[in-house]
Amino acid sequence: QVQLVESGGGLVQPGGSLRLSCAASGSIFSINAMGWYRQAPGKQRELVAAITSGGSTNYADSVKGRFTISRDNAKNTVYLQMNSLKPEDTAVYYCNADLHLNPIATMGYWGQGTQVTVSS
Repeated sequence: QVQLVESGGGLVQPGGSLRLSCAASGSIFSINAMGWYRQAPGKQRELVAAITSGGSTNYADSVKGRFTISRDNAKNTVYLQMNSLKPEDTAVYYCNADLHLNPIATMGYWGQGTQVTVSS
């Protein structure tokens, strides 16, 4: 059984920083892309940032220059460093990973979500 466990959310003032972590565990053969999505109340879930196994990254325009995604392949962990946070960054943040359970089959997995609230 595969699990993605997120941590690092919380309440922060505008302009502050948070670092999210997401660790994948279980019977994993390999991990392809990993990413972070977010969903604010009344809005659709949107991609925040993604990173391939080779380290190529992709960001939503709204977070470019403020957020940095990285991963530690040895620990099956992806991180999201969030700086200069704004109230509009308030959302539940979800980790996503595209995993190989064996050399052929791939499957997408989601974490349980972690709340990020930016407010004074």
